[in-house]
Amino acid sequence: MDASRRKRPPCREEEESEMKRRLNVPKTLFFLFLLSNSYFVYAADASKPNVIFVLFDDLGYGQPRCFREGSEFKTPNLDRLAREGIRFTDAHSAASVCTPTRYGLLTGRYPSRIGQYGVLTTFSPPIIPKSRLTVASLMKQNGYDTACIGKWHLGMNWDGKPGNEKTIPVGSKLIESPCAAGFDEFFGYTHARNIGTVIEQNQVVANVEDVETQPRLAKRIVEFLDAPARKAKPFFLYLPICPPHTPIVPAKDFVGKGGTTGKGSDYGDWLYQGDWVLGQVLEALDRQKLSENTLILASSDNGAAGRPYAPLRGAKTSIYEGGHRVPFIARWPEKIKAGSTCDDTICLNDLMATCAEIIGVKLPDDAGEDSFSILPDLLGISKRPVREATIHQAPNGDLAIRQGEWKLIFLKNNKRELYNLRTDIGESNDVAESNDAVVGRLTALMSKYVADGRSTAGTPQKNDAPIELGGKKKKKK
Repeated sequence: MDASRRKRPPCREEEESEMKRRLNVPKTLFFLFLLSNSYFVYAADASKPNVIFVLFDDLGYGQPRCFREGSEFKTPNLDRLAREGIRFTDAHSAASVCTPTRYGLLTGRYPSRIGQYGVLTTFSPPIIPKSRLTVASLMKQNGYDTACIGKWHLGMNWDGKPGNEKTIPVGSKLIESPCAAGFDEFFGYTHARNIGTVIEQNQVVANVEDVETQPRLAKRIVEFLDAPARKAKPFFLYLPICPPHTPIVPAKDFVGKGGTTGKGSDYGDWLYQGDWVLGQVLEALDRQKLSENTLILASSDNGAAGRPYAPLRGAKTSIYEGGHRVPFIARWPEKIKAGSTCDDTICLNDLMATCAEIIGVKLPDDAGEDSFSILPDLLGISKRPVREATIHQAPNGDLAIRQGEWKLIFLKNNKRELYNLRTDIGESNDVAESNDAVVGRLTALMSKYVADGRSTAGTPQKNDAPIELGGKKKKKK
């Protein structure tokens, strides 16, 4: 890596001092590891926070009321989380569809590096090898209980090929389940097309009507949080919930209560039920007196399916902002300022580096290659953007790089487009022709990220698949 990227910025000293104060860590337990561009905080096990990540499925940027005033959808618990925590206005999923985003979230690595652009099916093999560090295995190695309750969609190895795409018989077993990726517990399903096939650990335990799945998952989430073990040991809980992705199957208790009327109102009811699940999490934390020492984050795997929200262009599957700009909220009482907002550009990939920094762990060179800690942003002490740049991708292979106000898109149709998001958030005015220098600079940076196999500082790594930058700069007329 370039020496300038290895150098520690002077502002880090100020951030470190404020970090120690905010985290209330005794001086004798506070150690700084000045590793590449980051620093880490160590505290005794008793002070390690619980971490919960709630991942909605296809929740668009313009759907929660805390992100779009006057939204027709009722999202009281997302709104509560925003009031009590921090709301990020420029957060992005790793991709504009679900499977690659989930790969990026758990590994801290861009999914293009393994050639994963589309989504997997029921019998697709795992795309996270056992040898790769995940957020779950990182936390498990450092004394955390870990659990995933909900939609996996990262591939599973079955014992044979039981059943079919939608239904797998009870008793069918997995050779490799999500537990191989660092989770002590798994309770959920493979993907949206078979949400009624319920898997526990490595075996199918039930086949139920689709409408029953979300209540079952919610019940299991509450049971996990209410267990006595939650007070004895820190935990990492990953909750990839169903709504508002299809199938749209709100339970009867939620029908007609989502804030929408007329044809398609069940979509709003379904989203409202998903928000209710978040509320169950918040209530359980309060009931067990775990709220204060729990960092809870809520976001979405991509934009809303078929529902663009102005001024953003595009929706799910798009390389434009509506495809990958997502709601992102975090709450950590007395650490995160209630009701605050952050405009820094972040990515769901950043979960791994953030967790590593919180628990005081140095990531190895071959882990979290595209993950940056957002802890300074969470604590409101950041002196600079946490990311040098951010990569976006679409299922057709379109790629983009974002740095500051500029976003350069490499389209598979042999075109490149450049947008200034500060003045043109709707991406309506392609200015590539009049900004050769910006196009050249961002192309060079993107090429470097591809060649280095990482966007963070560290030893270059190999990509598992070739990455082709589509498009050429438009010729001047």
